[in-house]
Amino acid sequence: MADPDLSSPLLPSQPSDPPHLILTIHDSLSHNNNSSSSNRESCVNHNHQNSHHNNGNSIINSSTKNPYEFLGSKGLEVCGSSTVDPFLNKTGRIEGLYEWLKLVVCLPVAAVRLVLFGVCLLIGFLATKVALYGWKDRQSAMPVWRSRIMWITRISARFILFSFGYHWIRRKGKPAPRDSAPIVVSNHVSYIEPIFYFYELFPTIVAAESHDSIPFVGTIIRAMQVIYVNRFSPPSRKHAVNEIKRKASSDRFPRVLLFPEGTTTNGRILMSFQLGAFIPGYPIQPVIVRYPHVHFDQSWGNISLAKLMFRMFTQFHNFMEVEYLPVVSPLPNQKETAVHFAKRTSHALATGLNVIQTSHSYGDLMLLMKAIESKQEKPSNYMVEMAKVQSLFHISSLEAVDFLDKFLLMNPNPSGCVKFHDFLKVLRLKACTLSEEIFSFIDAEKSGTITFKQFLFGSAHVMKLPLFRQACELAFAECKSGGNDYILEHESQFLNVFGSVGKFDQTCNPRLECR
Repeated sequence: MADPDLSSPLLPSQPSDPPHLILTIHDSLSHNNNSSSSNRESCVNHNHQNSHHNNGNSIINSSTKNPYEFLGSKGLEVCGSSTVDPFLNKTGRIEGLYEWLKLVVCLPVAAVRLVLFGVCLLIGFLATKVALYGWKDRQSAMPVWRSRIMWITRISARFILFSFGYHWIRRKGKPAPRDSAPIVVSNHVSYIEPIFYFYELFPTIVAAESHDSIPFVGTIIRAMQVIYVNRFSPPSRKHAVNEIKRKASSDRFPRVLLFPEGTTTNGRILMSFQLGAFIPGYPIQPVIVRYPHVHFDQSWGNISLAKLMFRMFTQFHNFMEVEYLPVVSPLPNQKETAVHFAKRTSHALATGLNVIQTSHSYGDLMLLMKAIESKQEKPSNYMVEMAKVQSLFHISSLEAVDFLDKFLLMNPNPSGCVKFHDFLKVLRLKACTLSEEIFSFIDAEKSGTITFKQFLFGSAHVMKLPLFRQACELAFAECKSGGNDYILEHESQFLNVFGSVGKFDQTCNPRLECR
C-alpha cells in the first residue's frame, strides 16, 4: 500500500460501494398541477426487472415481457404510497387517568352545555324562520331588514360555540373589506368552522346538496343563500361556479366562503384544492383555523359526530385560533390559470399552518370509508392520493371505489396485499404464463403480491392506452362470431385487458385457456 499524502482520501472508495441517491426537488409553484409529466416525476417504472417470487402455491416469474406492449404500453409507473393519513384523529379513544377524571368531573357541566346548545339552536331556528317568512325571490340578495333579524341567529351561533367549550377564540389579522376580497377560503378541520364563520362573516357558503336535509341546520344555511353542489355531477359543478362568480361580482351579496379541500381533515396536512373558488378569478382572502390541544384532538376525522360532540362537551375549555392572511390576487397583466391561482393560495395556507401539501382528496375519504366498512385491518392502506390519480388517468372517485370493490373480493391480507391465486380466482383467469405476466405487470415492486394502488394504477394505465377500446371490440367480436366459450392464447391478449381492469364478464363470459 502506498504512503498516503495530503491529497489522498483516508478511506479509498470500494468498487462495491452502492451508488448515491440523488433527489431533485422542484419548486412546486413553477409547474402546472395538471401536467402529467410533473406528476410522473415522483413515479418509478418498475417493469424492467427480473426476479422470481415463491407465492405459496405458485411461482411467479417476473420477466421483462410486457403483456400490453401490443396496445402501446411502455411499462407501468406506480407512484410511491404516502404514509400520511389526513383523516386520522389521534385521540379517538379516551385514555389516561387524567382524561377519565376530567370526563367524570365534566359530566354535570356537559348536561348544562347540552341544554344550552339545544336552546340556542331552537332560538336560531325560529329567528331564521321569521327572517325567511314570505321571501320569494331567493335569487336576489337578502333584504337588509331580514339580515338584521338574522343577527339573532348569529348571536345564537356564538353561544353554541360557547356550549362546545370555545369560551374565547383567538384572532390574528382582520377580514379584508368585501370589495378587496369577495371570496374567502379556509382549511377545514371540524364542523366548528362553519358555525364560527356564520357568526363572524355571515357569508354565502358552498355546500353539498345533502346538507339541505339536515334538521334545523338546513333551514339556517338556506338563509345564507347557500350554493348547493353535487360534487359528482359536472353540470352541478359548472352551475356552482357560475353562482360563485355571480354573487362574488355583486356587492349586494355577502362574501362567498369555500372550503376548497372539500372535506374535513385532521389539520396536520393540507389536501389538494378544488378549483371552484379560483375559476372566477376574483381576489381571495385565505383564512387559517387551528385547534391547539394536548389531550383532545378536535378534528372531525375517523370519529363519529356524536362522539366528537360528547368529547367537546366534556372538556374544560377548547382552544381555537383564527388567522386572516393577506389577500391573494390574480397575477396582474397576465392570464393566470385557475390551477396556478389555487397553488399560490394553497401554498400561502400551508406556509401559515406549517404543514405539508398532499394530493389526497375527497375520493380518498370514500376509499377509506369503503375499507372501514369492509372491516379491513389497515383501512388507510387503501388511500391512493386521488387528486394525482385523476390528473394522471382521468378516472373519477366513483370509478376508483368500483375498482376497490373488485379488489376487496380478492381477499387482501391484513397489510392490504393480494396473492396470485386470489387474483386469478376473482378475475377468472387460468394459471399460465400469460396470467403470470399480467400479475407481474401490476406487481410493480416485484414482491409477489399486489396492493390496491398497484391494481388501480395498472387498471387505469391499461384503460388509457390508445388501442384499448379497439382491442376490446375486436376480442369480443371474435368471441361472439366464433360461438366458442373459450379463447386461445394468441387471441386472449385482448381479453387480458379485461382481466386487469376487473371487467372480464361485462360483455360476454369467456374463459382464458392457455395452449
